[in-house]
Amino acid sequence: MWGELRLLLDLGERTQGGQVGVPAGAGAFRPNRLKPGLQPNRQQTCPRPGPPGEKRFHSGRKRANVRRHSYRYQRTLARAVRVGGVGYLTGATVQAVLEPAPPSTGVVFVRVDLGPQARIPARVDQVTGTQRRTTLGQAPLQIGLVEHLLAALAGLRIDNCLVKVDAPEPPGLDGSAQPLVDLLLEAGTVLQPERRAAWEVTEPVVLSQNGATLALYPNPEGDLKISYILDYGADSPIARQTHTEVISPQNFTNHLAACRTFILESEVEALRRQGLGTRTTPADLLVFGPGGPIDNRLRYANEPARHKILDLLGDLALFGQDLRGHVVAYRSGHPLNVEMVRVLTRQLADCTAVRKNAA
Repeated sequence: MWGELRLLLDLGERTQGGQVGVPAGAGAFRPNRLKPGLQPNRQQTCPRPGPPGEKRFHSGRKRANVRRHSYRYQRTLARAVRVGGVGYLTGATVQAVLEPAPPSTGVVFVRVDLGPQARIPARVDQVTGTQRRTTLGQAPLQIGLVEHLLAALAGLRIDNCLVKVDAPEPPGLDGSAQPLVDLLLEAGTVLQPERRAAWEVTEPVVLSQNGATLALYPNPEGDLKISYILDYGADSPIARQTHTEVISPQNFTNHLAACRTFILESEVEALRRQGLGTRTTPADLLVFGPGGPIDNRLRYANEPARHKILDLLGDLALFGQDLRGHVVAYRSGHPLNVEMVRVLTRQLADCTAVRKNAA
């Protein structure tokens, strides 16, 4: 598995020395000099019309690396779900209520401690921080560590939901999505009358930065598959490992939801010096010391790699639409995950503009 995934990245990647490559036509890459915010090349042309009944962009000067399908009907919760716990960073006691929402609402966070209208949509244009966690909104109307909750909703294909939270982060629970997933499954979901768009990857997109790579490839099987290569070096207490998962409610529940976030013992000490994580203990997440997990046991031999897929799925949820393709990540974290969503969102915006101008 390790060699196969590395080969896939090597075949698709055309990046060197802090550059990012984005396709400029079938099988070609134009490397783009990387700036602090990652500025990929935008010289694509819109896809030509596909077979009858297939929704694609009009042909034009720009082309996205995805094409649109009407896929499935949207879903929301059958009833509200309440969950409480401690915020990992602030140490605050947090209550969250997840409520059903109308079609095409998406996921919207509501900071009820700031008022009933203090809303933050879970969209990539709301991202204001990606260091060790994904943060949405501008202070004081802000919420961080949203990736686990978003992954739980995305993994179960719950598209529309109001998430009412009385603190600047959701409850940390046990560091995984499992406690929330159990509650969501108990509540159940209902179909809604509107369809959710699905975007199929038609050409590779590859982003690289600071030794990490995130690639998006077509998937002939027609679903979303995520592969993660975790490699922190020979001296790391976290062993080199990989995992691949086809994303479906059943697979997410059985293979990913229980996988916990992890951190090095030295990183915990650094956070506490900043006044963060003061109520978090090794029982609440995986803390790795020189000999492995401290006062805890792995649920899977490759639990960290599985959790990175969970994180990645939560970040991809900021796209707000379904994605069909094979995502291959090598040491990717929130900055590169979110940038991939930005790249796709910009491509679709460009093509939408071309389509409107051609009409």
